[in-house]
Amino acid sequence: MQIKNIEGLSVSQIRDMVQQGGKFVVFPYTISFILMTLKRSSDIYFIKADENTFKYSYGFVFLNLIVGWWGFPWGPIYTIGSAYHHIVGGKDLTLEIMSHLTQHDPEANTSSYNINGVESSNQGSGNTETPVYNIPV
Repeated sequence: MQIKNIEGLSVSQIRDMVQQGGKFVVFPYTISFILMTLKRSSDIYFIKADENTFKYSYGFVFLNLIVGWWGFPWGPIYTIGSAYHHIVGGKDLTLEIMSHLTQHDPEANTSSYNINGVESSNQGSGNTETPVYNIPV
């Protein structure tokens, strides 16, 4: 899946925007062919704090309403579930995306990490266990 609307932003800028109310969402939709129903999701969209999600979701809303209902029995069930996510502004994936972005941040200082509020160095510690990170999101 591709993340849209983050072009040119660093991870620290995205983190700041998320703390101000930005979020990462997908818009689920349903496609039905009488005996077969498919649940799919859009690409991931970054929604800024002052943006409305409808400008990104309206195509998926219409697709869902036009071709989602026709499968039996799951078409109507999945279509209603997808419509719910459109009404509430998309399915929120902010925690998962921020975790992934933070772990793969090229600007991150990996010389130390924070376990239970204690700053520790991972240089020359001889510890082969995987560190547990406290990441503020």
